[in-house]
Amino acid sequence: MINLGDSLPDVTLYEYNDGEGGCSIGPRAFSLRARCVGKKVVIFGLPGAFTPTCSERHVPGYLAAAQDLFDAGVDEILCVAVNDAFVMHAWGKTFAAEGEVGMISDGNCALTDALGLAQDASARGMGRRSQRYALLADDGVVRRIVVDAPGKLEVSDAQSMLAFLRG
Repeated sequence: MINLGDSLPDVTLYEYNDGEGGCSIGPRAFSLRARCVGKKVVIFGLPGAFTPTCSERHVPGYLAAAQDLFDAGVDEILCVAVNDAFVMHAWGKTFAAEGEVGMISDGNCALTDALGLAQDASARGMGRRSQRYALLADDGVVRRIVVDAPGKLEVSDAQSMLAFLRG
């Protein structure tokens, strides 16, 4: 698993781009490492879009705390799941997350594998997924990483991240 003081992995992730004037452009690839240069970024990973705990508590908690996180010095909040960019975009629209939480696709499990946080959810028909976690990267360097026990949301929630930032 990635450790405190490590640099974020140089992986390609995807986010859906609506384009201008309602013209759909589709998924846009970006380098996570490049996106985090010179920024303080909260990244929280979860098992999947539209799943119960993720939809009912994890994402809503970050949306409710977004302004407080920005006020505490966070430049960007990214929600990452092993889903494609179309699914992440549709899920984000259900929350009106645009401008507050970036809904990011790790569809190839590149980040999840590089962090050492993959889990096998095949027994539930979900294939490879991410464990539930939250990390804080400052200029691309991991300053905090916490991972919840399976089925739990106790340490990767927005209020725990906010408490850490307010330290």
